[in-house]
Amino acid sequence: MVLNSWQSVRKGFWGSASRSIAFQAGIVRSMAYSGASVEVLDLRHFTAAMLKPVLEVENAVWADRLHWDYRNSTRLLTQYLDNRALPGFAALADDLVTGYIFCVHEESKTVIGDVFAASSPITDTYPGGPRALEDKLLIHLLELLLNSPQIERIESQILIHPSGTHSRTFREAGFHIFRRLFMVQQLVGRWSSPRVTLPPELELRSWRDEDLTPAARLIAEAYRDHPDSIINDQYRTVHGSMRFLNNIVRYSGCGTFSAPVSSVIAHRTTREFAGLLLGSRVSPTSGHITQICVHPAYRRKGLGRTLLSLAAHGFLRQGVSEISLTVTEANANAIELYEAEGYTCAHSFDAAVWQRPRRA
Repeated sequence: MVLNSWQSVRKGFWGSASRSIAFQAGIVRSMAYSGASVEVLDLRHFTAAMLKPVLEVENAVWADRLHWDYRNSTRLLTQYLDNRALPGFAALADDLVTGYIFCVHEESKTVIGDVFAASSPITDTYPGGPRALEDKLLIHLLELLLNSPQIERIESQILIHPSGTHSRTFREAGFHIFRRLFMVQQLVGRWSSPRVTLPPELELRSWRDEDLTPAARLIAEAYRDHPDSIINDQYRTVHGSMRFLNNIVRYSGCGTFSAPVSSVIAHRTTREFAGLLLGSRVSPTSGHITQICVHPAYRRKGLGRTLLSLAAHGFLRQGVSEISLTVTEANANAIELYEAEGYTCAHSFDAAVWQRPRRA
């Protein structure tokens, strides 16, 4: 569900004075910064070329902070920008785009995909710098979304921003915040082959194209009553898990999917999955585990450790020197396993979730 026009916003969620925003009429709000001003405009007024300098800076931040090549994601983003199909805002200062924010609508849910303002001689002079500008963009988008009655849920996981960067803005808007960890394992010097020990009724094999449906069933079962199902509601159903898997496997939603490092553990008789690990290449030297889960009936039997060991060996054979994964801080058992396998926390970020209260 794409919002094609702005609705009047009679009251911001900060409890500020009544005001209205007209998107397609071109009405903008200016923010004074030491005599300068920033205009916040509909992102669909801008082409990819106009955002190119900001996107190039963001690509460099991804490479420096997380060792990710973000250019594939940027190329997809530019296609939507040039098609005028990406809801969001751009910040304009001195006739230059200095930051942007966008979201994606999925029926009654909206996912905030990114917010970023580039450090520059212009933005660095503003009180609070680029982060303050990002907050302004975020406030504009949240005002619109929270006052759109057709939107029931909003999710956000902006991996690039350290935990706490925008948590206050989200909390004041009524969001719940979940801290997540970006953990990394160095593979340099690792040479031993993985040891596979499984219960006799299970077998290990590589990922196949036809594995999407049983994998979706496993994810929905593994994440039942799990903290991550609060953060991402796709985990709650088989249908939602299928959408999640398609995004990773078929549409490069998180790097370039790598079947050789992706494995499943299946029951020999029922063919149902007991364990799953999916991996992607996020740069020539970095791999990322996009999904790992084990069926509740087979936890504490070494399946997760086996899958992690196999993935590390597979990535190493591809010339990868480090691998990463993300985990919610509340998931203590998973963190304990990852640390035992050699992962350390290199970065933390926030997941933010808002759910419209049920009407009486």
